[in-house]
Amino acid sequence: MKMTVKEVATLTGVSVRTLHYYHREGILIPSEITTNKYRYYDATNLRQLQNILFLRELDFSIQEIKTILADPDYDEIAAFKKQRHLLLLKRHRLDKLIALLEQKLEGETTMNFKPFEMTEIEANKKQYEAEVKQRWGKTDAYSQSQKKTSTYSPENWEAIHNEAESIYACFVANLDKDASDPTVQDLVAKWQDHITQHYYECTKEILAGLGLMYIHDERFKANIDTHATGLAQFISDAIGIYTAK
Repeated sequence: MKMTVKEVATLTGVSVRTLHYYHREGILIPSEITTNKYRYYDATNLRQLQNILFLRELDFSIQEIKTILADPDYDEIAAFKKQRHLLLLKRHRLDKLIALLEQKLEGETTMNFKPFEMTEIEANKKQYEAEVKQRWGKTDAYSQSQKKTSTYSPENWEAIHNEAESIYACFVANLDKDASDPTVQDLVAKWQDHITQHYYECTKEILAGLGLMYIHDERFKANIDTHATGLAQFISDAIGIYTAK
């Protein structure tokens, strides 16, 4: 699937201007940018956009969203469950407001302000915000990543994206080799350097964790396997050999 920025805007209701803004800020990089500067988005981009919109609903800043989504420990399903709970609370509030309006239309004169209360919704919202910030806001990786990425320009983000895609392409080109092959192991080292240079210090311990995440987290696995079927498992195997040395 490949969609233009206008098609994504039509499908999602997010304006073209906002999509361009997300691109400039580096939180939603199109899967393909042609020499004519046309942007194309794929299914992975749409999943990323959905996560961005959920977090924006909770009033996280663009910089915070950028760091949260870049973290390999981001739990998409847990985030969806919390968001669902918050939306159910909002729906319940709207139901009470509608019931109040119906009473007014039927001639009810009693002043009832309880349906307008936002206490429970705000409490749940703040609890979720606190949980997320506690999880991602106190790690060295978060601090390093936030410090580095806060200075990146749109050109920087595009170059980083292209560099990552180039490394993925090299892994794909060597899928016929064993994961222990020196060429493949050199690519793992290159991937480790890529993360360290652009985000945070990627130690062997962190890299080993990432390798497991690439196959056990369906979000990461699906994203990596868009480059080639079985690529996530191949990279994970290669990382396992590399970090065991």
